[in-house]
Amino acid sequence: MNIRLFRIFLTVCETGSMTQAAHLLYMTQPSVSQAISDLEREYSTHLFERLNHHLFLTEAGAHLRSYANHIVNLTDQAKAELIELGSAGSLRVGASQTVGAYLMPAILHQFKTDQPQVELFSLVDNTRVIENQILEDQIDLGVVEGNISSRFITEQKLCTDELVIVCGTDHPLFKKAEPLIADLAGESFLIREAGSGTRDLFELRMRELGLVWKICGVYSNTESIKQAVCKSLGLAALPKISISEEEQKGIVKGFQIKGLELQRNFNLIFHKQKYFTPAMRKFVLTCEQIASRENN
Repeated sequence: MNIRLFRIFLTVCETGSMTQAAHLLYMTQPSVSQAISDLEREYSTHLFERLNHHLFLTEAGAHLRSYANHIVNLTDQAKAELIELGSAGSLRVGASQTVGAYLMPAILHQFKTDQPQVELFSLVDNTRVIENQILEDQIDLGVVEGNISSRFITEQKLCTDELVIVCGTDHPLFKKAEPLIADLAGESFLIREAGSGTRDLFELRMRELGLVWKICGVYSNTESIKQAVCKSLGLAALPKISISEEEQKGIVKGFQIKGLELQRNFNLIFHKQKYFTPAMRKFVLTCEQIASRENN
């Protein structure tokens, strides 16, 4: 196995051009072309389609890119581990939107305080994106609230969270002490985008109950939904931890409705084949400490 060939291959994938890859790698274009030919000969398949002077990954090429990412990153991690065992290193972490807004800041702050020598990168997006980033080895660890579909990812429960049905002061439900499931039938809801763990859970539970409801808005973050709910533009299912300030001000009300189970877990996720560096192990400990504090 030649790691150099994989690095060249990944650079061509990123640039879509052997000429640009050669420029970035300080190589000649023929040398890059030869490296790709060597890989294609090694695996007895075409990795790129060459159409109108453009390169397009074949299905085999896309599969190899995923493996090459893992191999190159594992090689780099091994080198860093052996050279700087127990010292600095780097860490790439991801969080879904809810976790990123209400739990991850405390985790990152504590980790940076305890491990100032670690170079830290963080990403916040929806659960599906974080899952894909783990699979592509673009991040090392993730903390999400949604369900994970890949069998290549390990999930470890950190803490529990609950969604509540939220309304603004001008909505009829605001005056009700204990709304019933039937009160939600036919209502208009503001929901998160596709791929959001919050949306997935809400839609699943409403479908299980056979409730018919309407979508009046799709937003990519909780804060935008809260602002719309405050103006009574619709109802929403939001994390309980996200509305504490607004409830104290009396501008929204959150309901736990009997029979509508909206509890979910915040889970730590990582690739099953991922090698755990010292920085990763320390980050997991920090996550567990902060999550334990949130549960109490």
